[in-house]
Amino acid sequence: MQFVINNWYLFLALAVILAMLIGPTLSQRRYGIKSVNPAEAILLINREAAVVVDVCEPNEYAAGHIPGALSVPLSGFEKHLKPLEKHRKKPVVVACRSGNRSLRGAVTLRKQGFEKVYSLAGGLVAWQRDNLPLEK
Repeated sequence: MQFVINNWYLFLALAVILAMLIGPTLSQRRYGIKSVNPAEAILLINREAAVVVDVCEPNEYAAGHIPGALSVPLSGFEKHLKPLEKHRKKPVVVACRSGNRSLRGAVTLRKQGFEKVYSLAGGLVAWQRDNLPLEK
């Protein structure tokens, strides 16, 4: 017990790290968001006319994005949902550079009533690793 008292900051850091690792997974389960790999995303796009929403910042989007993806930056995401309203009943695949921000965007869409929301696992990094095209 004395060790814990003397090194409380280590345990605090451990708690923060665990919360950061577990938090997104809990949100994903709570809101029913499925992660899809690039191949599954392509199937959703081709078979179900899924809409791809890129939550990268404008400079990242300009550097390269999934062909046809709509740019809705995560900063100010809720303010820019109006163009997505017409896609409310369609599957929506949310993408970002690495897959972290896309989950936050997907949670926001689910909270706003979008029914079929997916997060691109690994983001554009995984997309490029699978030799899939980007648009500039």
